[in-house]
Amino acid sequence: MQPIGYYQQLIHDYFTTASLQKEPLNLYKPIQYILSLGGKRMRPVLTLMAADIFEGDCKKALPAAVAVEMFHNFSLVHDDIMDDAPLRRGHQTVHEKWDINTGILSGDAMLILAYRYFEEYEPEVFRELAALFSKTALEVCEGQQWDVDFEGRNDVTIPEYLKMIEYKTAVLVGAAMKMGGIVAGAAQQDCDLIYDFGLNLGLAFQLQDDYLDAFGDPETFGKQVGGDIIENKKTYLYLKAIERAGNEGREQLLQLFASQPENTEAKVAAVKELFVSAGADAATRQAIEDYTLKAFETLEKMNISADKKAMLKTFGEKLMQRKV
Repeated sequence: MQPIGYYQQLIHDYFTTASLQKEPLNLYKPIQYILSLGGKRMRPVLTLMAADIFEGDCKKALPAAVAVEMFHNFSLVHDDIMDDAPLRRGHQTVHEKWDINTGILSGDAMLILAYRYFEEYEPEVFRELAALFSKTALEVCEGQQWDVDFEGRNDVTIPEYLKMIEYKTAVLVGAAMKMGGIVAGAAQQDCDLIYDFGLNLGLAFQLQDDYLDAFGDPETFGKQVGGDIIENKKTYLYLKAIERAGNEGREQLLQLFASQPENTEAKVAAVKELFVSAGADAATRQAIEDYTLKAFETLEKMNISADKKAMLKTFGEKLMQRKV
């Protein structure tokens, strides 16, 4: 298993050298643009890492890793349109830089391109990868729809929220790791276990995002702290606060999340205070730890060396200690 930077460099080099300058330019330029913005690229890194974990050649897993990253960015382009988001990774979103129709069509093309990368594998591996990818892509769409549905509901439960983030975020993390195992020719049981490892790590990762959005350091978080609160998003923090707060605190939260005040800083401060007084911040940190430990439990069942288990555990621990 190589250092994380090695895998990141492989992916960076691929996207730097890959030519998407084709006609019509207004279809392909937006694709090249969104891919050039980089980001953490955690998912393709996990595909390459998983291939190495199971004694495969991580470079052979590069097409699958690129497919995962292409799909992830396709979903971001369409999500940004749905959210009417002006910025992505500090730059204009595709639909703002071009227009909505271009964003829709370029996103569609990215989804198709993602499938084409699997064509670089022999038929049996192609079938396994394509089947996993199709299942995962549909689940991501289902998760996105639940997210949209929840915006208009005041009765969202914590199990419903966890199912939503599992589908919208975590399944792609699990699939990314399982694809690395498939390319490496790992046993079915190990492929399933590495999927479960990624799935639980993905859940912890999203809950960490929820927590950092409210309590992250503005200097390191990389985006506006309190954005979810300003947008009245019913995150795990909010749902835990509603569950644990007394009648007065619950009523205050409901009122705050039904408002769009001009003074957003005051709203963020008031909501954070209610989160803390209800113990929602501590409950969220505990949930992050629980899902991380659940991911680590799967490592003990995997047919890999102790040093590789330790490396995966270290990776998971670092991911949960992140500030961005």
